[in-house]
Amino acid sequence: MIYDNQIKNRLKRVEGQIRGVLKMMEEGQECKDIVTQLSAARNAIDRAIAVIVSTNLEHCIRQEIEKGNHESEKLIQEAVNLLVKSR
Repeated sequence: MIYDNQIKNRLKRVEGQIRGVLKMMEEGQECKDIVTQLSAARNAIDRAIAVIVSTNLEHCIRQEIEKGNHESEKLIQEAVNLLVKSR
């Protein structure tokens, strides 16, 4: 699967958030503020996982349809399993 710029940009933003948290720690910011930023980074990672899984699922289903196979239940179940594991 080819990962598009949307997914890469999401992860670059997460990387920036993590760098920001490290800077906050170095500056001695309050625990509450650091945890808030870490939660935001975790949510951004969760969204990135969802985008990656859904994009991959779409790609796989399109490939199966092109091959003439219209049964996509197994692919959908794999995607659901990935999402469940990521939680």
